[in-house]
Amino acid sequence: MTLNQAFAIRVREILKEKKMTQYRLEQETGIYHSTMTSILGNKTKASNFKNIALIIRELGLSMTDFFDSPVFEFENIEIDE
Repeated sequence: MTLNQAFAIRVREILKEKKMTQYRLEQETGIYHSTMTSILGNKTKASNFKNIALIIRELGLSMTDFFDSPVFEFENIEIDE
């Protein structure tokens, strides 16, 4: 899986845990619906770090806690070189 796919999977896991909608996340972060849909739908090649940070912050997690998930293990991630 790509890093973008792993990020989307992790965000969706946390949204489900927190019983939070994508719409609410969009409202709280100020990220446009089309941008959020592209990020979570894995339609972007690379998300910008500002959007990643905004999403993680609004989910109420630290960067460390967010990325502390099996989906981010290097053996699970394809990294284009």
